Amino acid sequence: MAFLRVVTRWPASSKFACATPGLHRHALDPPGAAGTALRSGFLPLTTSSAVAKSSAATAEALRGGSQTLGSRRDPLDATFDDAHAAYKSKTTWEILRAYIVYTLCSSNYLVENNMKIMKVAKAILGEKIFTAIMKSTFYGHFVAGEDQIRIRPTLERLRSFGVKPILDYSVEEDLSQEEAEKREVESSVSELGDEKVQGTMPQFHVDKTFADRRYKVSSARTYFYLNEATCERNLEIFQQSLQAVAGATYGTGLAAVKLTALGRPQLLLQLSEVIMRTRQYMTEITALTAQANKSSPDDKGNIIGKHIQPEELQQKLQQACKLSEAPVKKFLQNVTYDQEGLIHLFPWSGIIDENLELSETFLVPDMKTGKMVRLLTQLSSKEEEMFRNMIRRINVLAQTAEDLDVRMMVDAEQTYFQPAISRITLEFMRKYNTKKALIFNTYQCYLKDAFNEVSTDLEQAKRQNFYFGAKLVRGAYLEQERARAAALGYPDPTNPSFEATSESYHRTLTECLRRIKDLKDKGKPNMIGIMVASHNEDTVRFAIEKMKEIGISPEDKVLCFGQLLGMCDYITFPLGQSGYSAYKYIPYGPVNEVLPYLSRRAQENKGILKKIKKEKRLLLRELIYRISRGKIMYTPKGDYTPI
Repeated sequence: MAFLRVVTRWPASSKFACATPGLHRHALDPPGAAGTALRSGFLPLTTSSAVAKSSAATAEALRGGSQTLGSRRDPLDATFDDAHAAYKSKTTWEILRAYIVYTLCSSNYLVENNMKIMKVAKAILGEKIFTAIMKSTFYGHFVAGEDQIRIRPTLERLRSFGVKPILDYSVEEDLSQEEAEKREVESSVSELGDEKVQGTMPQFHVDKTFADRRYKVSSARTYFYLNEATCERNLEIFQQSLQAVAGATYGTGLAAVKLTALGRPQLLLQLSEVIMRTRQYMTEITALTAQANKSSPDDKGNIIGKHIQPEELQQKLQQACKLSEAPVKKFLQNVTYDQEGLIHLFPWSGIIDENLELSETFLVPDMKTGKMVRLLTQLSSKEEEMFRNMIRRINVLAQTAEDLDVRMMVDAEQTYFQPAISRITLEFMRKYNTKKALIFNTYQCYLKDAFNEVSTDLEQAKRQNFYFGAKLVRGAYLEQERARAAALGYPDPTNPSFEATSESYHRTLTECLRRIKDLKDKGKPNMIGIMVASHNEDTVRFAIEKMKEIGISPEDKVLCFGQLLGMCDYITFPLGQSGYSAYKYIPYGPVNEVLPYLSRRAQENKGILKKIKKEKRLLLRELIYRISRGKIMYTPKGDYTPI
């Protein structure tokens, strides 16, 4: 019910569907100022246009101020072993709390049974005492607050120490495994049946064994489809996050969204399969070697990398088809290309058209029969409507982000959803990233195809002239992906080792930086924005060294760093305080409804004991320092301005 309470707390405006009344008016007060309305608990309505204009103006003024007025900058200790730089933003109690939390995360018994323990504690202590204890321990350490108002002190303190937020409403349903499996199976199969056409790929069809997508996943939020009304509520929650970014962060933060929260998973599965079958089709239709096409042998059929001219495509089709036939002519007319060759076989921009009928879009000439065949299994009229609803929701979010001049980051998900998520995100980038990188995609570098996927999308952005935004992560679904591939009999999509994943990450990041430098040299700076979202010190150091090597400065605002709230402060805060663009991933939500999130954080910390060991050592060092210097009552006061 609290999920509903958050949705209905503020009425929807006509333009944004769920604006946060009054939030932006008071967000524009100087940090620390308390508005009369806030003190009284009454939040008057403000118009959406006023919100957009004032938020954008304030953000621009602050961005300009960071350059013209100057701000404090500390030298960076690249060993990330400076306890004072890591924790000067924390009170002594917060340092002690962090040390206790990490110590508890080192206990196998507590971590493995944490959800049971929390539920028993709540039953024994009662909700009020349990909530107070959680706010003093795990919740207080890993979560910023219950709603957009209560998180503002945390955001303002982060900003004063050079760190910006990525807001993430982290409420999840506490579903049993049986209920999660039931929902996933029911929402992943068409009402027309699980049609298996020739060339069907098993990874894009639901399997009950892996229907609970939380299996072996400790660091990613999971949504299970219930109905279209739930997706509408999720849309409103994401809009509220965008509103909070515009108001409480002066437009410098980001909001995270998951596309599985906005539509039926079946639609993402089917679209993902179409994309991969299109790549297979392209490999078949060209019958050209990678060397002859000047493309990578690892391009897996990515069309844009083959540099094939439309005339070559016609020649190949002519061997099997009559090009004069209307369906074939229509197919050729819809091919997307430029002077360098083909970009897409289909008008992918059409998938973000709310009036598109998917079933009749993905038709190709069969190379053996010459007849037009469907790459997409059939959808019912109801499912077509569901797809249009999903696209409408994403479009509403993208339009809200544009109107408020804030950025939206689309999270990565499992490989069987990801081709569709990336394609939809890229097309929304093409539509909205015309003046700056407003929409970001996420790439998981533990996947074997990560380098190729990023390179392909960078190439599309270059050739279709839009701004490209990407978050690079190692990934959240490794064990699940490996187990599922082995069980269903398709190739393991993941790298074989941590070292291979690091190599993939560094190679992909290097390619991004190379393209950034190339664009900068051509007088097109800021066309690419990259977030290095990593808790790995070596990767962060690698990024900093590469920036210096190719002449990219933090002030260029093309590369930033991100870590989770409550984790790896010894990396985030020294970066922010030394002038690099640094972010914290900020979860928020009511205490009882973020327990699944807290459970994952405990499990994730157990899995990175080496990092915990360093964090605990630095926390203890700072704690001893303050006690020995009589600074137990230390009050954090930052005077940094984020890049």
